[in-house]
Amino acid sequence: MQALIPHTPLPLTALLFLAAAVGVWLSGGRLVAYADEIADRLRIGRALMGFVFLATATSLPEIVTTAIAAGGGDSSLALGNLLGGVTLQFAMLAIADSFARHAAVTSFPRKTTSVLEGIALAFMLALLMTVLTVGKTVALFHVGLGATLLGICYFAILVMLRRHDKDDPWMPVQVPEPGDVPEDDGPFVSSFPDLATGQLNLRFALLTAAILVSGAMTVAMSERIAEQTGLGTGLVGVTLLAAVTSLPELSTTIAAVRIGSYTMAISNIFGSNLLMLALVWPADILYVKGPILAEFEPVLDLALVSGLLVTMIYVTGLIVRNRRTVLGFGYDSLAVLAVFAATLVLYWVNR
Repeated sequence: MQALIPHTPLPLTALLFLAAAVGVWLSGGRLVAYADEIADRLRIGRALMGFVFLATATSLPEIVTTAIAAGGGDSSLALGNLLGGVTLQFAMLAIADSFARHAAVTSFPRKTTSVLEGIALAFMLALLMTVLTVGKTVALFHVGLGATLLGICYFAILVMLRRHDKDDPWMPVQVPEPGDVPEDDGPFVSSFPDLATGQLNLRFALLTAAILVSGAMTVAMSERIAEQTGLGTGLVGVTLLAAVTSLPELSTTIAAVRIGSYTMAISNIFGSNLLMLALVWPADILYVKGPILAEFEPVLDLALVSGLLVTMIYVTGLIVRNRRTVLGFGYDSLAVLAVFAATLVLYWVNR
């Protein structure tokens, strides 16, 4: 997208970046409000709304960037964009945890759908590690069988989660403390009584488009800033780009927590990460030089291992349901932030 934007001096580049970032933030906050209303009206369930629709909407900038990179033969950028930010996404959820109401965010969901989403993500990460170990060069025509398997498993997981969410046999024993209202309990009260469902869907689509445009602009301007300041070749540049591509997820996750839609917040992060793994398949199709996973760089091994670790930390948090916090953060979120910090240090040491 940089090529489509005329050259700009550094101050103007920074201003455009900030304007686009504000656009992402404001669009993401409003998008969550509409998503919450649509989930209630259509009885989709907040878990699936966050896991599928919200995760897809917030991942559009990464999807476009990956498609362009894979189609242009840049396997390093495509795979790094998809797989390099798994732990960072969970760090976004940990940050959003501090906005929860007097309890850890993982103590609120009423159903076990979020647990199953986490287990599904752990399975996909383990599957990808297995493919990279034993079969990353196996292909049919130019498309790797491992990437194809990831894509097929993703759709199978969507079907499984949909069926589970409609008939969840498990109920938590620990109930909220007095004064806390569970997000999935109580009668439905519309937040937008004057809007028809069709109008809500249209506004959701328009805000999704706004996130796509604003998100793509932030990515393009952050790349230009990295080049103009000389950060592009260092860890700071890589970290900046990774943080920018996760800005839509941060905006929507914090917004979901602030309105009490905790399940949607958690599912948004699980769903975004799982979608990134599934997109290895279409990226492989667009990459005509051979199986894209054959070009996998060892530096991403750390991203997958730490991603699996933080996934299991949050799955444990969802099962244990400990409500206690330290400085507003649940114990599981603090552990995730610690893993994220350690991962950054290891990236620096092994750069």
